[in-house]
Amino acid sequence: MSLVLVLNSGSSSIKFQLVDPDQHATDEPFASGLVEQIGEPMGRVTLKHAGEKHVVEAPIPDHTVGLDLAFKLMAEHECGPTDVELVAVGHRLVHGGLVFSKPELITDQIVDLARSLIPLAPLHNPANIDGIEVARKLLPDVPHVAVFDTGFFHGMPPAAALYAVDKELAAETGVRRYGFHGTSHEYVSNKVAELMELPKAAINQITLHLGNGASCAAIKGEQPIDTSMGMTPLAGLVMGTRSGDVDPGIVFHLHRTAGMPIDDIDELLNKKSGVKGIAGVNDFRELRRMIEEENEDAWLAYNIYIHQLRRYIGSYMISLGRVDAITFTAGVGENDSFVRADALANLEMYGIKIDPERNALPNTGPRLISAHDSVIKVWVVPTNEELAIARYAKAFA
Repeated sequence: MSLVLVLNSGSSSIKFQLVDPDQHATDEPFASGLVEQIGEPMGRVTLKHAGEKHVVEAPIPDHTVGLDLAFKLMAEHECGPTDVELVAVGHRLVHGGLVFSKPELITDQIVDLARSLIPLAPLHNPANIDGIEVARKLLPDVPHVAVFDTGFFHGMPPAAALYAVDKELAAETGVRRYGFHGTSHEYVSNKVAELMELPKAAINQITLHLGNGASCAAIKGEQPIDTSMGMTPLAGLVMGTRSGDVDPGIVFHLHRTAGMPIDDIDELLNKKSGVKGIAGVNDFRELRRMIEEENEDAWLAYNIYIHQLRRYIGSYMISLGRVDAITFTAGVGENDSFVRADALANLEMYGIKIDPERNALPNTGPRLISAHDSVIKVWVVPTNEELAIARYAKAFA
């Protein structure tokens, strides 16, 4: 079995999976795990393999120590990089800017170019690059491949990609819409084309990646023509802790009238807003429990969430002109039948009709949830970004 190691490095964590690129999307990875609390007095490495869970606690001062501990734990259970036929390592990079539009074989030059994009993603790209450099040292004999979250949206039309701000300043500072979750949107839209047994070029789709972070995309044939996230992942839909779209003047208002420093406003809009900012929770299972208990804040947060989601769906229907499929994915999209039903409620006049019984079925894989007479097909397709990254990486092996 040829496997790809997929790494997603955060500022204080490393997610890892050993994936068979030829597996079905619903199959479990060969091994998976998480290094967490990097830089804290005590860290933890968790490994799942062969139906068992293994945990090691130790100080993890940096990513080098963290990944080394992960590899040692994997080796103890005969699933380390040297115990298997490892053909490549795939790395998730959040921001590719205008430099990267497709996966790239990682070289020193590619690392330098990715480092030059840190100002566009100061919270994400540094950690992603740390993970790349550590993994290349520990695994020097296999190809390392970078897959960019923004790559899928690289070719959006200028009318969707550009903001109405000073043109020269925007070009100088990189201000534009880049979009995120691109690997997920591309994977899911390709899967829908397979399910509908049509070439992707013949399908117009709206894909809804609804998790703690959330985004949607309008895809015309093989080309995305719009997406909700912008220069940063803060824009667009209401999310678990992010505000989504707000009047930019709110930033100036909070700074001038409440005396809030810019960094505090940044934290407010990214970590203390969204569903959590209104209801106090960002887990939709907990939010549903609160709604059933008639908690007014939970109900308000949910209604704001659905209102914004419907606004984007409606605008994308107009942009596309003809819609063949609407697809829900990610944690909330795959598992919350209420969100799916309410997002598309009362749209029969536009050819959208959900079948309540199909919609209520548990998340067991890709499935059609629209009624048999729905003109626009509505799907639930579990996303698998790690599998997508593994397949990209294998191509360079």
